[in-house]
Amino acid sequence: MSKILLINGSPHEKGCTYTALSEVAASLNACGVETDLLWLGTQPVAGCIACGKCYDTGRCVFDDKVNDLLARSQEFDGMVVGSPVYYAGPAGQLCAFLDRLFYASRGCWSGKIGAAVVSCRRGGATAAFDRLNKYFTISNMPVAPSQYWNMVHGNRPEEVLQDKEGLQIMRTLGKNIAWMADGTKQVCQPQYEHRVSTNFIR
Repeated sequence: MSKILLINGSPHEKGCTYTALSEVAASLNACGVETDLLWLGTQPVAGCIACGKCYDTGRCVFDDKVNDLLARSQEFDGMVVGSPVYYAGPAGQLCAFLDRLFYASRGCWSGKIGAAVVSCRRGGATAAFDRLNKYFTISNMPVAPSQYWNMVHGNRPEEVLQDKEGLQIMRTLGKNIAWMADGTKQVCQPQYEHRVSTNFIR
């Protein structure tokens, strides 16, 4: 059975980003794919200091969740990284985490599936989405698509649940990841829902 890691890079454990990732996870689970959710928490995350020690040890000098995930990376067939949008970019602690994770991983995520999910109140989502996808494309990770850019809108989880198109995008993403992760292709090519389109002004 395939297993996908979902990283919640929001400081809010059960906020809008979590709501989006939960929709992806439910879609993956429905396709028989196991999921594991990692919340980064609210503690500061150190940025990379370019010391190069990870070249020798395979571990980061800052002993935190980066090293925990490095030790577990072989468990996963891919990752979905979720972030709120801050000033048209991903959360700072998430970028610090991913900088160190990918730099120290020495290619161990190569060939595994990558996908990004962003949550915003209104704007900046495509810039944040683009930034996150660069971690995958520089790491030889096939990027999973959906029917639109992977974003949801809302200022609270209750508002995200009203974003019918955004939630459908999350479900489609889950289906596509499941299909890509199944090397035997016993999972049928996804049958997509009738496409929903919503507007900001209702």
